[in-house]
Amino acid sequence: MGIGCYIQYTLNDYFAEGLEPNVPSVAERINTFKQLVDELGMGAVIWRFDPLILTDKISADALLNKIERIANRLHGYTEKLVFSFADILAYRKVRRNLSDAGVHYREWKIDEMIDFSRLLSGMNLGLKLATCAEKVDLSQFGIIHNRCIDPELICRLKPELQPLISILKTDKGQRALCGCITSKDIGIYNTCPHGCTYCYANTSPYSAQQNFIRHQHNPNNDSIL
Repeated sequence: MGIGCYIQYTLNDYFAEGLEPNVPSVAERINTFKQLVDELGMGAVIWRFDPLILTDKISADALLNKIERIANRLHGYTEKLVFSFADILAYRKVRRNLSDAGVHYREWKIDEMIDFSRLLSGMNLGLKLATCAEKVDLSQFGIIHNRCIDPELICRLKPELQPLISILKTDKGQRALCGCITSKDIGIYNTCPHGCTYCYANTSPYSAQQNFIRHQHNPNNDSIL
């Protein structure tokens, strides 16, 4: 349709742990990522390994290994990695969904975040590193605070939007630590059928699946519901 865009592409690897039961394989998602880059251009597809979650089966070292494996396969297709540390206690439905799925999680401690970031930075992946809505200051490792709705990236991809973008302020309707500029969110909760156990946007996998099925019966509706 000729509409300029860029894509935040979450590409985790929680396959063995079953945290993302209905997503395609890692290999298939990597291929899709590359196809999008071929279509939209370098920089228009941003890799997110998000969230980073600690469980009795997933250690910080395991997460670093997962990131490195994916980064090697995305070499030449991405210039940035955005991540965040799972903040589970802040979301009651996330706690419930994880417990219902039998996932034994734990929260990140500040010193663990810092140590993880030091090790991640030291891997020299050749990527810009950024966190999403994180309070912890990781600038000593060259890690910046990300802006998903990013005025600099928008103007880089679409310079003619500079006059409009320059007058937009930080979006006050988002979380306090969010750096995005003002935007219109067209997403709706309880609609994704992927069933990721850590997701804060679904009350339950069942309700999301039912809403998705309803949308399939009327795909041209203005709303996904």
